[in-house]
Amino acid sequence: MLDIRTLRAEPERVRRSLARRGAPELPKAVDRILELDAEWRSAVGEVNELKAARNDASRQIGELKRGGGDATDLIADMQSVGGRISDLDALAKEREQAIDDILLTLPNLPLDDVPEGGEDRNEVLKVWGDAPAFDFTPLPHWELGEKLGLLDLPRGAKISGSGFPVLRGAGARLQRGLINYFLDVHTRVHGYEELRVPYLVTTETLTGTGQLPKFSEESYQTERDDLWLIPTAEVPVTNLHRDELLTHDQLPLRYTAYTPCFRREAGAAGKDTRGLLRVHQFDKVELVRYERPERGLEALEELTREAEALLEALGLHYRRVLLATGDLGFSAAKTYDLEVWAPGVEQWLEVSSCTTFGDFQARRANLRFRPAPGEKPDFVHTLNGSALALPRVVAALLETYQTADGEVRLPEVLDPYVGGLLLDGQ
Repeated sequence: MLDIRTLRAEPERVRRSLARRGAPELPKAVDRILELDAEWRSAVGEVNELKAARNDASRQIGELKRGGGDATDLIADMQSVGGRISDLDALAKEREQAIDDILLTLPNLPLDDVPEGGEDRNEVLKVWGDAPAFDFTPLPHWELGEKLGLLDLPRGAKISGSGFPVLRGAGARLQRGLINYFLDVHTRVHGYEELRVPYLVTTETLTGTGQLPKFSEESYQTERDDLWLIPTAEVPVTNLHRDELLTHDQLPLRYTAYTPCFRREAGAAGKDTRGLLRVHQFDKVELVRYERPERGLEALEELTREAEALLEALGLHYRRVLLATGDLGFSAAKTYDLEVWAPGVEQWLEVSSCTTFGDFQARRANLRFRPAPGEKPDFVHTLNGSALALPRVVAALLETYQTADGEVRLPEVLDPYVGGLLLDGQ
């Protein structure tokens, strides 16, 4: 959530920043907020004046009564003042709620170094490794998965509909091994604390990270219990310390969690839907950080490198992409996407988004810390990153490490987790 004080002090800068996202209606919302804010401040100011006058009148009434005077008219005046105060309090509350309702719909302000424009303005900042070369025509992962008995897409569709794949045998074992490998690296090498979190969360929790109210149509809801299936572990992990005041020595907090993720992806039908490219349920290992404000950008670079280290260990050809304003997530201030090359489908596949949110999520979820003993509380800066999302990593591994005879020879780094597993369909 944006800081109302920033809108008051720098409305033109906020308008320009929101306009960079390519949505012309957003700057107009700033104007409406400022109108409501002026009405709210006027009502609150008048209430304070009336309460001060009422307090003064109360003293006068007391003096009149003690001196035997007639306070009838003054008492009547104060009764009308009380009614006016009640009306103004109600107006102020209504305006404050209206401001909050609009603020919840406004996205974060992009940082200045985020390029302006749509997806075509995304900037490739880094490319690692070489694209795999074959002396045969590489197969897409869904054909490999079917031939090797790793994927069962038809039965997944029978059970739950399209976008819900079934992994079988060595495919399921590979996925489990990758999850364990990622978690081990993050906890043993990168210094994260592992969490196991609920997969169903409240409306307040989804609102805290910015998924609601904007993305309600993209999420799965259990209406009877008013709970939502998580789209990512970011949601429960970021809300872990909601409404808490952390001490100065608790930061940074660094958490990692494996969860299944659930996304309806409304409107995505027909776009990259084959195999594991776009699914409604998938596994992911997530990184979440709570940082001091002055370390937010440095922490983004660290977090991104932690995700890249996994891709390099797996030997996957990847690139780092800086997202432009029109491709930036609702809550994001700056995002790097990591994309791996999948030679079978001849596409770059996003396997990680690493993002700093500044204090945007912290204001929504009331995530605060005290910078030093006795100092005024401040909002933390939150960051998160996929490290990594499993379906497309599996797709890239199958397509990258396939052989001419139809086998898949996995990188040695996975041997402790899959026991030298050779995917050969036997």
